[in-house]
Amino acid sequence: MSRMSEAPLLALIGAGNMGEALLRGLLARGYPPRQLVVSEPDLGRQEQLRQTLGPVHWVEDNAETTVAEVLILAVKPQHLREAVGKLEEPVATARPQLVLSIAAGVSLARLADWLGHQRLIRCMPNLPALERKGITALLAAPAVSPGDRQLAQSLLEAVGQVLWLEEESQFDAVTALSGSGPAYFFLLMEAMAAAAAELGLAPEMAARLTLETARGAAALMHASGEDAARWRERVTSPGGTTQAALEVLESGGFRRLLTQAVAAAARRSAELGRETGAD
Repeated sequence: MSRMSEAPLLALIGAGNMGEALLRGLLARGYPPRQLVVSEPDLGRQEQLRQTLGPVHWVEDNAETTVAEVLILAVKPQHLREAVGKLEEPVATARPQLVLSIAAGVSLARLADWLGHQRLIRCMPNLPALERKGITALLAAPAVSPGDRQLAQSLLEAVGQVLWLEEESQFDAVTALSGSGPAYFFLLMEAMAAAAAELGLAPEMAARLTLETARGAAALMHASGEDAARWRERVTSPGGTTQAALEVLESGGFRRLLTQAVAAAARRSAELGRETGAD
């Protein structure tokens, strides 16, 4: 959006972690609060966010979102069908809308069937969106115009980087990698800090060293553009401490386990998609 004064009326169904991240990101970029409508049935959650998000227009009835030019579906996939079923009138017969869905596993075809609408974009953000450090994968339905794509990208860039997928089948891999991926790093960091504590460091010191090491390693890769393998080689001196550690990880099947873990997440993503579509 070139000027926030021209920001379209945007409605959000669901104000959980990802919905909150989107709202905070948009507001931080100057999106006018008067142009944001949020449907959230949990009054306690509403009140919690009212305290910090300012004069966003809150509603309890999803039907009030059909007036918006852009509708973002930010509810859990198992609740999505019920949420869109409560719209007072089908999206297709209401004001023409661009609809973005961040519900994992819900295909474009299924969304079109539920909504009676074709201007649809699937989105897979990840949890670092809470700090506007996320990355979101997008896929547009054929009826989506270049202008719609540009608008969707601008909106999602409020919480991080954006990339466009070529095939819907890629979503399971994206979910397994970037969607679930933060948890893999958290587990690694948890284990590293625990190992250092066993060697005698105070837990607080071990946790801080782990966090700053992870932050610094990511910053090196980001700034240089070089891949992880190159940086691993640069930090590993022959016969040194790093090599000793990496040999243990490699002999223990670290790569194999991680490959199996990501594959398991992708399979579960596909399963959830099938379960979500069950009648």
